[in-house]
Amino acid sequence: MERTIIAEGKTTNEAIEKGLKELNVSKNMVDIKVLENEEKRSFFSILAPRVVKVKLTVKEVNKVHSDYVKKDVKEVVLSKVEQQKAKENVEIFLDQFLKKIQNNVDSHFSVSVSDIGLNVDLTGNNVGFLIGYRGETLYAFQSVLSAIAGKGIDNKVRVILDIQGYKDKRKKALEDLAEKLAKTVVKTKKSVTLEPMQAYERKIIHSKLQDNNFVETRSIGEDPRRKVVISLKKR
Repeated sequence: MERTIIAEGKTTNEAIEKGLKELNVSKNMVDIKVLENEEKRSFFSILAPRVVKVKLTVKEVNKVHSDYVKKDVKEVVLSKVEQQKAKENVEIFLDQFLKKIQNNVDSHFSVSVSDIGLNVDLTGNNVGFLIGYRGETLYAFQSVLSAIAGKGIDNKVRVILDIQGYKDKRKKALEDLAEKLAKTVVKTKKSVTLEPMQAYERKIIHSKLQDNNFVETRSIGEDPRRKVVISLKKR
C-alpha cells in the first residue's frame, strides 16, 4: 500500500523536513509534490499566516527489505591454485602481524578455504582490541585481509573474519534486541529506529523479525549511517 502524507511548513524545505520526519525516511526515498508554494500568494491572503503544503509519497514499500533480499550476484569461484595462494598470503601476513603486536605469544589463527574465499578465525588474550566498538575494527581488518588475500590473484577473494567468536555473540545480542524492541513497538504503537549498523547486522534484525505477525522492518539512510526501523504492520 502506498504511503502518502501532506506536510505543512512556513517554507518548502521546512514542510519537506517535517514530512520526512513523520515518515521516518530519507529524502531520496520519496516523491515530493508542492501543493501550495510560498511564492504563490494572492493580495487577499498577504496578511494570513504563511503556509506551504507538500505531498510526500514513499517511492517503494516492501515487506521484504532490500537489505534482506538476496541479490542475484554470481560469486566468483576460485581455482585450487588461487585458493592456496590466497591462504598463503593471509597466513604469512597474520604470522608476522601477531608476532609484532603487544609481544603477543598467546594468539592463534586458523585459515580455511572455500570456492569463493577464506574463513579466518583469530583467538587469544591480546586480540580483543581488533574487534573495536560494535565490530568496526574487525570489519576494517577483514577488508585489509581481503586485499592481502587477493595479492597476485586476478579474481576477488572474499575473506570472512571472526575474532574470539564475536560474530556469534553479536548475532545473539542483536536477535534478543530485535525481539525486545518489537514488543516495545507493539506496546507503545510507536516506531523505533536503531543506531547505524553494518549491512551484516541489519540483515540479522530483518531476518529475526521477518515472520513477526505484528511488526515489520525497513532500512533508512545511506551507508555508513544506514539504520533499521521497526514499525507496526499496516492492518
